[in-house]
This record gives sequence, structure tokens and C-alpha cells, in this order.
Amino acid sequence: MDKSITAAIDFEKGGGIIPVITQDFASRAVLMVAYMNQEAFAETVRTGRACYYSRSRNKLWRKGEESGNFQVVREIRLDCDGDTLLLRVDQKGDGAACADGYESCFYRVLDSDQWRVADKRLVDPAKYGAGYGHQKKSIE
Repeated sequence: MDKSITAAIDFEKGGGIIPVITQDFASRAVLMVAYMNQEAFAETVRTGRACYYSRSRNKLWRKGEESGNFQVVREIRLDCDGDTLLLRVDQKGDGAACADGYESCFYRVLDSDQWRVADKRLVDPAKYGAGYGHQKKSIE
């Protein structure tokens, strides 16, 4: 990869990682927000499939490696500050970008004084095994 491509990205501002907004190419729905380091960015460009950096696991996270819900990158955009990327992708597999089984990680909406699930779950994440996804409290 041409070093000038990576040089335009300010990885140092965020301590070696940058935020990445991932959007469905066709619908423009925001699917998720994740992070990349230089290695994840280089792999994404080289393979055409989204690769992120997991801050909690301190390693590369190849989207879909456990679930099969991978992302084919159609376009990569860099913001004006050079410190945030926008990936426009085709979401593959079950269509769920979210580890909770939804198309988008942004499936909850603030409704008065509580969070309400606003979208339909596409797949039960238990399908992928007990260790899949985030270990967190569910709101359902």
C-alpha cells in the first residue's frame, strides 16, 4: 500500500487508533462504530473486507470471523481532521452488523425515560455460540 494513503490518517491523535463509522452502502444506515489501528486499516484496504481493532481484546477483529456476518468494503472516506474513517459496506451473512443480532448497533431509542428496542432482531446471537459477542447486560 502507498505510504501516503496511511500518512494522511492521524493515528497518533488517538494513541494509535482511530474511530470508524460503518454505514450500509445502499441504505446509508449507520451500522456500527468501531476502531482501527494501522494494521487493521492496511488489512481492510488489502482484502476489501472490514478489519477492526478490538480495544477490549487488544487485537485485530476481522468482522464476521465468528458469525459469518462480514462486511465487504465499497468505499472508505477520511474526515477533514484526518482522524476518523467512514466505511461504506455491504453487510453479508445474516445481515446483522450488531453482536446482539440486529442490523445496526443503534437499535435502541430513548423513549421518555427509558431505552426502547426500536428495530427487529435479525438473528439470535446464541446461534454463534456461548462466547460470541459482548458480555453485557441485555435490555430486553
